[in-house]
Amino acid sequence: MLLEAGHQVTGLSRSATGADRVRRQGASAVQADVLDRDGLLAALRDTRPDAVIHQLTDLADADGAATDRLRREGTRNLVAAARAAGATRIVAQSVGFAYEPGEKPADETTPLDVTAPAARGALVAGVQALESAASEMNTAVLLRYGILYGPGTWYAPGGAATAALAGDANARFIGYVVPDSSVTSFLHVADAARAAIAALDWPAGPVNVADDDPAEGREWVPVLAEALGVAPPKAASGHVPWARGVSNDLARSRGWQPSYATWRTGFASQMADA
Repeated sequence: MLLEAGHQVTGLSRSATGADRVRRQGASAVQADVLDRDGLLAALRDTRPDAVIHQLTDLADADGAATDRLRREGTRNLVAAARAAGATRIVAQSVGFAYEPGEKPADETTPLDVTAPAARGALVAGVQALESAASEMNTAVLLRYGILYGPGTWYAPGGAATAALAGDANARFIGYVVPDSSVTSFLHVADAARAAIAALDWPAGPVNVADDDPAEGREWVPVLAEALGVAPPKAASGHVPWARGVSNDLARSRGWQPSYATWRTGFASQMADA
């Protein structure tokens, strides 16, 4: 999408396989690990980007602690390298499920859940560190994405959500697929990518990027299970207080709109992409 929009693009991966995948799509590529501060500084100094799009996670093994570390230390290193290389803008992947508990979908003025206990507290602290470090750039747009689905995600056919819904105790999955009244906002990966490109022209600050349809688990879990060909779990009572979904009004006011306006049709579309 960036190439089609006329940008000169260099993709960064810590593996040779990832760098080759970037080159096959027509972009330049460099191999570096964002936890290697010196190597990252050298890579960005050589490419001298005008802007950096930060979409880094470390979730191949469903290791939340690894991604928390990457958000803290990796973002810190990336920002330092970007500034040293002369970049003035960063677009960073944050999340839309780190807000404090509430009854309505959260907007960007809602505080983060900084007093959350245990594992969630570590996630929120990682998100807060990422956003704080990114905001040291001249312009930092913080994309608070909904739960990503579509090709290459855990929610794609044959992915980790399929295994979790099927009751596989060994599924490598960090997610919540309980059909209760907890509310989730979803986002197709293609719409996430389109928002990242649009954000190259947006003013600084956090922006929720999600579809138009925050929904309770008892609504979306059976639809996802049907799309994945898995028997749906039994409906459950209760809810997770912080699972409230988000409002996408700000992103829409800037001209972005989801191609997949709702997971109700988006989940089924994954079968055609598989």
